[in-house]
Amino acid sequence: MKLLFLTDNFPPEVNAPATRTFEHCKEWVKKGTDVTVITCFPNFPQGKVYTGYKNKLFQKEIIDGIKVIRVWSYISANDGFLKRIIDYNSYAIMAFFASFFVKTDIIIATSPQFFTALSGQIVSFFKRVPWIMEVRDLWPESIRTVGAMDESKILDFFEWIELKLYRSAKKIIVVTDSFKTNLTDRGVPSEKIEVVKNGANIDLFKPIPKDKLLLQTLNLENKFIAGYIGTHGMAHKLDFIIESIKDLEDKSIHLLFVGAGAGKKEAVDLAKKYQLTNVTFLPPVPKEEVSKYISILDCMLVPLKKADTFKTVIPSKIFETAAMEIPILLGVDGEARSIIEKYSAGLYFEPENKEEFISQLIKLKNDKTLYQSIQKGCNTLALDFDRKVLADKMYTSIINKKTNNEHQYKTTKLPSNHSR
Repeated sequence: MKLLFLTDNFPPEVNAPATRTFEHCKEWVKKGTDVTVITCFPNFPQGKVYTGYKNKLFQKEIIDGIKVIRVWSYISANDGFLKRIIDYNSYAIMAFFASFFVKTDIIIATSPQFFTALSGQIVSFFKRVPWIMEVRDLWPESIRTVGAMDESKILDFFEWIELKLYRSAKKIIVVTDSFKTNLTDRGVPSEKIEVVKNGANIDLFKPIPKDKLLLQTLNLENKFIAGYIGTHGMAHKLDFIIESIKDLEDKSIHLLFVGAGAGKKEAVDLAKKYQLTNVTFLPPVPKEEVSKYISILDCMLVPLKKADTFKTVIPSKIFETAAMEIPILLGVDGEARSIIEKYSAGLYFEPENKEEFISQLIKLKNDKTLYQSIQKGCNTLALDFDRKVLADKMYTSIINKKTNNEHQYKTTKLPSNHSR
């Protein structure tokens, strides 16, 4: 089978979308599938092309058996809505044209931004092959939630496009049960939706001793390190974390932030304002080094803005962190909380609740019995969310004959507007 995958994030980028797509495609290649990925030149999240690449019209390479086609796009840092829209659209248009040079039996186009999905739909029409929409985020709903754009009429128009995409896709892959509920509540047939959650590559992420050299380099020996590793986005409320720890009396607790994004400057500025000496900010690190940085953590911070929308998400970093048996301090309610509490893989605090956050952080530091119990829970969680197993599940869904059947979806009426 020949498979074409459209995604604007792919390694050497190290964010969750890039990792999920790469690890799934790698497993499908092992099954004998001819996989081609059309993506842009690596630049996320700083908006600068990675060393070794140049933002040119077209480039081919092969990564672990995956045929990768990189196309030119307007590159912008992840910190301005209008520029990001231009970025997304430029990739979608270039991916559309590049796809005509690729023979395929099926197309997968992935969100969170749906311009990639829109490109997949149009390519599907011209190539007369089915397409699958992978929904990793309810976009543009998340745009409303973080307040990145106030133009409600434009967002209403985006939601209208979103529903049209759901209508035309032969199958929809979502990453949480809550996403499936959201879509079915809006008129999308349940049988058309498959849930394939995120997970961890347990060959790459596994328990290892703390990296002593890294601890020495960062001058963090004998500290209880609470870390955040990943995109510093508007939704992650890292400013809340800084505000919470400014009056922390236990100076043996140190905060480590690794990554970049639209929310980093505010967090850095706050740390400077309060003259905090127990906070370290580092730039993003290559994927192969992430486990080294996770190893020195005593707990991983997973916060999000307090909003009903985020009750439907499951941050992917909880799986990689759990695979390394590092307890999770979770500030996300809903489905993510249910997973953490089911496996006893961490402690939950109400999003943006300063007192509860500090209380749970100190409890995790001081209660050694609880800490060891949580580590065991992390191990069980990781085994149940092995990325290879999840890749197989998605592959089975893709090749299922039902994917190629004509769904009588045109007769299903979807609401023109979705009220929240």
